[in-house]
Amino acid sequence: MSDRDDPDWVPREREESLCPCKSRMSYKECCMPFHYGKAKPETAEQLMRSRYSAYFFRNVDYLVETTHPKTREANLWEELDKTIDQVKWKFLTIVATSQGGKEDKKGKVEFVADYYVEGEAYELHECSRFRRHKGMWKYLDGKG
Repeated sequence: MSDRDDPDWVPREREESLCPCKSRMSYKECCMPFHYGKAKPETAEQLMRSRYSAYFFRNVDYLVETTHPKTREANLWEELDKTIDQVKWKFLTIVATSQGGKEDKKGKVEFVADYYVEGEAYELHECSRFRRHKGMWKYLDGKG
């Protein structure tokens, strides 16, 4: 079996490049372990950053998996798969966090994400709510 046949294979350039979540760590040290099931985010902010990176790398499975069952639409995977290639994510800025620590059950992360659709620049400013489900952080909604 070649490296490319391994479902966990990631190009070395991606592993070694800075993580798209702007943590200043390499992708391999930051969000990659979450995306490949090797670790779980310990804080709401880690989950938020890893979800941004999942959008950046078009990792629909991770986005669905990390959405809270209470707010996860039945057709979420299909909707994301249909639209995820339309957006080019450019930059993430964490504005503020509230709760969401290692011992908390809920938390909020306010962020600004810059992106492009068909070459036109946009900005998403959201205060995301996160809640634990079976001990794991999950994205609840953007109604914070």
